[in-house]
Amino acid sequence: MADKISLSGVVITFNEELKIERCLKSLQKVCDEIIVLDSFSTDNTCIIAENCGAKVYKHIFDGHIQQKNRAITYSSSKFVLSLDADEELSNELIQSINGVKNNFNFNGYSMNRLNNYGGNWIKHGAWYPDKKLRLWDSTKGCWGGKNPHDKYILNENCKIGHLKGNILHYTMNGFDDLKNQTVKFANIAAKSMFEDGLQYNYFQIVFKTFFRFVKEYILLLGFLDGIAGLQIALMNSYYVWLKYTLLIKKYKS
Repeated sequence: MADKISLSGVVITFNEELKIERCLKSLQKVCDEIIVLDSFSTDNTCIIAENCGAKVYKHIFDGHIQQKNRAITYSSSKFVLSLDADEELSNELIQSINGVKNNFNFNGYSMNRLNNYGGNWIKHGAWYPDKKLRLWDSTKGCWGGKNPHDKYILNENCKIGHLKGNILHYTMNGFDDLKNQTVKFANIAAKSMFEDGLQYNYFQIVFKTFFRFVKEYILLLGFLDGIAGLQIALMNSYYVWLKYTLLIKKYKS
């Protein structure tokens, strides 16, 4: 039987004093150390993190991908569990993670994320099961993707297992938060696409926007989440429209 692995929990933060304690107390149940890389918060985030036993480091924020890759370098174990500050582990997921610490058979493990929007757990549409790769051998990959939609990418031929339980994601308090984040992320995405030299025409944009709504609200049963499901599908399709129209404006400016 293989030796039990040591596990490092890693979180990046900026002004998360209302949520960080819940996240870190969750990590305490599975991790042997907790690393917090903060972007010079102006609230009590760092104090709370230190009180929870985390090792706190600071670096100016230069992108989700860059910051998350940097945070891993502070961990003393190659086995890393990554959470965002507004997330915690469900009891079932805690049991699953503690189980694989005794028998780490894969290069990484994915898990479902259950999102809470305005006090409602969203169980359909694009938001569930929202599978995320968050536990891995950090010598086998790195954070990649396109800002702000980062993802951990394992090397070719790596094997991924899946764990029972959910990451509980306390994402937004209501529609205003959803709208503000949609606009914020659309601007970041447009900047990233412009830097990559991507171009789209209005016909493609209209099609992508319409298809996004139909897929999420009808095909993925978003309508079963009621008004919340409708708001999410509408704003996700608006996100598609906005990021591409912002991209076109960048080429015209």
